[in-house]
Amino acid sequence: MTDLLTSIQAALGLPHTPIPFTSRGALPSALAVTDLACASIAAAGQAISELLQRQTGRLPSLEVDRRLASFWFATSIRPQGWSLPPLWDPVAGDYATNDGWIRLHTNAPHHRAAAEKVLGACADREAVASKVARWAKTDLEQAVVDAGGCAAEMRSWTQWQAHPQGLAVNAESLIQFSAGTGHHRKPWQGSVARPLSGIKVLDLTRVLAGPVASRFLAGLGAEVLRIDPPTWTEPGVVPDVTLGKRCARLDLHDKADRAVFESLLKDADILLHGYRADALEHLGYGAAERQAIAPGLIDVCLNAYGWSGPWQNRRGFDSLVQMSSGIAETGMHWKRADKPTPLPVQALDHGTGYLMAAAAITLLTERLSSGRGGSARLSLARTAKLLIEQGAGTDEPLRAEDEHDQGLVVEQTPWGPAHRLHVPLKITGTPVQWAIPAGELGSHRAQWW
Repeated sequence: MTDLLTSIQAALGLPHTPIPFTSRGALPSALAVTDLACASIAAAGQAISELLQRQTGRLPSLEVDRRLASFWFATSIRPQGWSLPPLWDPVAGDYATNDGWIRLHTNAPHHRAAAEKVLGACADREAVASKVARWAKTDLEQAVVDAGGCAAEMRSWTQWQAHPQGLAVNAESLIQFSAGTGHHRKPWQGSVARPLSGIKVLDLTRVLAGPVASRFLAGLGAEVLRIDPPTWTEPGVVPDVTLGKRCARLDLHDKADRAVFESLLKDADILLHGYRADALEHLGYGAAERQAIAPGLIDVCLNAYGWSGPWQNRRGFDSLVQMSSGIAETGMHWKRADKPTPLPVQALDHGTGYLMAAAAITLLTERLSSGRGGSARLSLARTAKLLIEQGAGTDEPLRAEDEHDQGLVVEQTPWGPAHRLHVPLKITGTPVQWAIPAGELGSHRAQWW
């Protein structure tokens, strides 16, 4: 546990201060998922406490609850009288090929269409399974990727170590920091209670990792504006991750919407984005253009498979990276199963999300003293390496969740009332709390408030 926290503190340039973890037990897993949850949340909290010490001269103390951290790595919302939509498309999942296993990710309609372009129309899982069984896993993975879809064959950790992309990821830092060129002298407008008050966060991320980062920043007072393309939907996760944010839509292929986006970016303090490594470049918003529009910008980005190597521009998601990097295969052996066994939660997404938040706060702390912006790059695959190398955690089970784990506040969402689990992180004098309930994508105007 301390190894994970120490590694993350080193990557962020934070002091190697021990942070207490309360309660006991862990999620059932081949790998130390609960330890990753605690360490990544603790690091995000430590980044805030360091910011507060710089601004006020006093260093708040921290603690993280192991049970609550584990539960938040699944979902934080508890609907009252309604149900969350399913997380997965009906045909998404793992399938046996003629020489191993592959995972097809079909949650987005265009990704499902790409898989069906390769396999033919698939009405249900049975139809997919019969077609996938005729393929070799490497050939099918490449065919789906070439069609613009998302797939990953199951590899062992040893195979990933020998793969060109695995080698590239191994050479990367957990968090790649770069100094910015521009300056932005903006005084701290926060307080101990709301340390990120007055900080504008432009969120171009989707699904889980980036939205977890921006949710955390919102919980400390930041103004978060999430921007999605006109037709994008992700109903399974929206109620969990839009907490504290305003959500708008812009089409960055449209001239008028581009002008709106540029005016938003000009006033942003922090930009979070999770597009493929070359996607913003193709839209004309590469790193140099972003800095020119917003001198002193704090620019934090993630992708699936790392920032070098042949797959740096490949589409990917947590479940696919688990297949590629050896996690699903490690789980299969641990469980003595006959099929891929992923982590019990999307831990790469959640862990990377808190690391993104910590990186953004660390860069902000630096900018408040020097005026200089900067950037940070993270990837799910590099977080996977951190987790795999940590090895197994404790097999002591967590005490089951009960109603005392939920806050008393009723969150009025568009889907119905809900409670949230208590926040796993305690920062003395600084409650993590949200002013805006979860809402639908595109439910607000694309403007700062």
